[in-house]
Amino acid sequence: MCSIATAAALSLPISFSPYSKSISKRGFKAGFRVFAILGDENGLVDKKNPWGAIFEVEQPKFKVTHVQGKFVDVNEALEVARFDIQYCDWRARQDLLTIMLLHEKVVDVLNPLAREYKSIGTVKKELAELQQELAQAHRQVHISEARVGAAVDKLAYMEELVNDRLLQDRSVTETDGLSPAPSTSAESLETVKKKIPRKSLNVSGPVQPYHPRLKNFWYPVAFTSDLKDDTMIPIDCFEEPWVLFRGKDGKPGCIKNTCAHRACPLDLGSINEGRIQCPYHGWEYATDGTCEKMPSTKFVNVKLKALPCFEQEGMIWIWPGSDPPAATIPSLQPPAGFKIHAEIVMELPVEHGLLLDNLLDLAHAPFTHTSTFAKGWSVPSLVKFLTPASGLQGYWDPYPIDMEFKPPCIVLSTIGISKPGKLEGQSTSQCATHLHQLHVCLPSSKNKTRLLYRMSLDFAPILQHVPFIDHLWRHFAEKVLNEDLRLVLGQQDRMIKGENIWNMPVSYDKLGVRYRLWRDAVDRGVKQLPFSS
Repeated sequence: MCSIATAAALSLPISFSPYSKSISKRGFKAGFRVFAILGDENGLVDKKNPWGAIFEVEQPKFKVTHVQGKFVDVNEALEVARFDIQYCDWRARQDLLTIMLLHEKVVDVLNPLAREYKSIGTVKKELAELQQELAQAHRQVHISEARVGAAVDKLAYMEELVNDRLLQDRSVTETDGLSPAPSTSAESLETVKKKIPRKSLNVSGPVQPYHPRLKNFWYPVAFTSDLKDDTMIPIDCFEEPWVLFRGKDGKPGCIKNTCAHRACPLDLGSINEGRIQCPYHGWEYATDGTCEKMPSTKFVNVKLKALPCFEQEGMIWIWPGSDPPAATIPSLQPPAGFKIHAEIVMELPVEHGLLLDNLLDLAHAPFTHTSTFAKGWSVPSLVKFLTPASGLQGYWDPYPIDMEFKPPCIVLSTIGISKPGKLEGQSTSQCATHLHQLHVCLPSSKNKTRLLYRMSLDFAPILQHVPFIDHLWRHFAEKVLNEDLRLVLGQQDRMIKGENIWNMPVSYDKLGVRYRLWRDAVDRGVKQLPFSS
């Protein structure tokens, strides 16, 4: 695809019909074993062009069989789009060669030796003719670029439809209009889009209250290492204040962070023998919410609301919903061979769905993260996320990154980092070293997210013992996050004012779109949630 972009940038508007007559007049043949550059005025001097290898490409031949002028199979339709790309590449190489020959002509005309036996009038005439040809090339270059862009866009769109099996049972008539000719115009792409409509998404307007069904999941809310026997962790979850602490048995508990007496925040107090003590009048509560001490007054039975709370694999989990808790808690352990190097918690002023949208998108990296992890990344001609039709996991192409959305708010990713700055054409299995990331986006409130970030590596275990290394990791994490945050905050502002942040999804938005479809199904009360297998 890179060759397409390079050639298209210099392309000359030669007809798309095979073996254009204008080509034969310039002294080269199909197949591009090209040697001709201009010599003296008596004729052409054959000289091998050092760029010849680039042009030794045969014209692509269309291989899809015809059935009464129609293509009835989705894979054949996809081949049409792929053929467009191949033909554009072949055509662009011809355009590039043509421009190179024009430049050779200009050099020849201006050659001091040629001027010795050419009159000034002849030189002026030749330069004027070349200037006219080059001017025409510059006027048409944008058209060539548009043709290539339309072909790439159509290929990406067709691949998306194939991956999602949206064309599986469509009738033969819906494939009418897909011609074997290399049609790369914007009109042909619009025809495809009209026949097979995109999935629509509307995420706009002020953030609405969270649906109660979204609460009926296990949520990781803190790292085990942060909750000591004598500490408390205040959190907000779905617009409600809670506080985590450990009881006498060392097990964590989660109770409402508001004293039953005078509504004082309990996290302003202290831990006393496995109970949280209110700093106002000393009332003490156990991990199940029961008030066990009321100094200076007659004791009465009082109990705060408490949530189911468990500790598993280095994380504290709560169940904020009204339904009975699920019997199992998902595992978030790093893959085998990885060691945890950093666990970071941040409070962010953005709605958690917007943050998830950002984390599930990698195509923005070479544009947004130019001073951090994506520094030096080139911009691919086409970015794809490849995934099963019913899954919320897959891998990015051309980046060596595997990614998964794990309901309700978790993103897992494994990144191959053997060649920083040169990630294209690799897969995680081909990379020698890897970074594993966990992102948890807890919905604190409608415009606030509690982010839990964990970083693991399968190399350099000695880094775990470097003094103050955790401060360095936090600095890097915040630097990357700040590159995203300014954009997501801008999105949030536009969304609140009525703009649809999912107005025009494209092929590389697949995982983010599936998250939004899953989220919408939860809000609508669908019994069998999509992408569950």
